Amino acid sequence: MALLKAEHLAKSYKNRKVVSDVSLQVQSGQIVGLLGPNGAGKTTSFYMIVGLVARDEGRISIDDEDISVLPMHSRSRMGIGYLPQEASIFRKLSVENNIMAVLETRKELTREERQDKLEDLLEEFHIQHIRQSAGMALSGGERRRVEIARALAANPKFILLDEPFAGVDPISVIDIKKIIEHLRDRGLGVLITDHNVRETLDVCEKAYIVSQGHLIAEGSPDEVLNNEQVKQVYLGEQFRL
Repeated sequence: MALLKAEHLAKSYKNRKVVSDVSLQVQSGQIVGLLGPNGAGKTTSFYMIVGLVARDEGRISIDDEDISVLPMHSRSRMGIGYLPQEASIFRKLSVENNIMAVLETRKELTREERQDKLEDLLEEFHIQHIRQSAGMALSGGERRRVEIARALAANPKFILLDEPFAGVDPISVIDIKKIIEHLRDRGLGVLITDHNVRETLDVCEKAYIVSQGHLIAEGSPDEVLNNEQVKQVYLGEQFRL
């Protein structure tokens, strides 16, 4: 079982501390949410784990191997997959070439193995019928499926999802939840940060709540929902799943 840990993360911009002593962990086969009000420091914490933002203090590790100073592409090789909120597929490439572009970087695979992996991913995410379609021609839901299939082509241990529910219609939200649960069942650790609290808490089994740069609560969705400090600074008294 793989373990991704962030310990005592801190980040300042000029003289303003935006993250102070945030720690969290994600195990294989677990869906974890990282939530908090706007400007709370959750996105900065998330980006420090991804490698988009350099941490000032703290440690990030996979299976106790320190990856704190590694650039993003090296973290990817260590097992961190990342899906940004913005569309990240190559618009002019076909679906199968989008996935193959990642498979081609895996030098340990033979040509036949790459082709087999491509076919497996197309089938797994039900995108065989659009394999020849260009990225720019896909619907929002199709694009998300291709992006996740492409992320899995790198064979990650963990997948970090940035705002997966943002700007998505209700039918696609249900689809994305099913995909996230499928990733968990596949044995991946999943870390989600999203402004859509309801959808995130509905799909995750553990959540961390950040406010004013500090971790104020962690636990199951029910534990977080019943936390008085979380109600006071984030969710309010009336919030229900």
